[in-house]
Amino acid sequence: MTALVTGATGFIGGNVARQLRQRGDAVRALVRPAANDLAIRNTGVIPIPGDLLGPDSLRRAMAGCSVVYHCAAVYAFWSPHPADIYRANVDGTRNVIAAARQAGVRRLVFTSSVSTIGLPLDSDRLGDETMPPHPSHLIGHYKQSKYQAEQLALAANGDGLEVVVVNPCAPVGKWDVKPTPTGRIPLDFARGRIPGYLDTGMNLVDVDDVAQGHLLAMERGIPGERYILGHRNLTLREVLAMLAGITGRRTPRLRFPYWLAGAAAVCDQWLEGGILRRTPTIPVEGIKIARHPMYVSSQKAVGQLGLPQSPVENALEKAVRWFTDYGYLR
Repeated sequence: MTALVTGATGFIGGNVARQLRQRGDAVRALVRPAANDLAIRNTGVIPIPGDLLGPDSLRRAMAGCSVVYHCAAVYAFWSPHPADIYRANVDGTRNVIAAARQAGVRRLVFTSSVSTIGLPLDSDRLGDETMPPHPSHLIGHYKQSKYQAEQLALAANGDGLEVVVVNPCAPVGKWDVKPTPTGRIPLDFARGRIPGYLDTGMNLVDVDDVAQGHLLAMERGIPGERYILGHRNLTLREVLAMLAGITGRRTPRLRFPYWLAGAAAVCDQWLEGGILRRTPTIPVEGIKIARHPMYVSSQKAVGQLGLPQSPVENALEKAVRWFTDYGYLR
């Protein structure tokens, strides 16, 4: 079986491609000419030059493929050109679906986000796949674009194409080349760049489990269904305490109020984003998102797919070790 993985030079897509190769599948990767291919280098993955916005390149990449893992997306809380996020995440997904139909692809797994999962008003409950997101929680261009792309994917199921949606939580581990906003937590902590924390939380998961969840969704997932790929709900302070045990650094004791973090983000975005034209260290969108801890349940994926639940402490340790081995850390 030949599989195409979009976004294989990224964090989740790279781990998906590597796991497919490890079990012996033939794997193609849609790769932009200027992309850093470290995540799939020397793995036997066949790079196919192309772009989500190039329908012809998508058709060439999918020719002869029976399955597609659409992992590619812009995962960023700031962009100098927000329209680019929608073009990649929404228009790109529309192009992938159209190309899959033309190529006769049998089954497609779409990588969505935990951002599209609704959070209950009752704080004692966890978000799950049955809950649509409240409009007030779809903060910023990334969340809105992923929600729109997910709706396209769910609507595409049928007429010979089976579509399964997976919703990864906050993955950490190896091959976070860019790195992602989530991956910057262990990286910045190990660099000593996290002096304090916000009163927020997330569902942390080993990226190896997320990649395995993609393969399981392809094999066992019910078409038209969503599956949350996560593990442990943790406060940010608990995550930093784990990193302190791994790196030997002290757990930050200072909890920043949101008004102060928001003010710092506005100033930073004006300076770095507006004047210097580079990605802000403290994106305003990220601070707004942090106000709503993403505590969810992945029991559906565990029960129906057999999603592994590896210790998140080990995942954080693997992330720090990988960043060290590849020169991100001394």
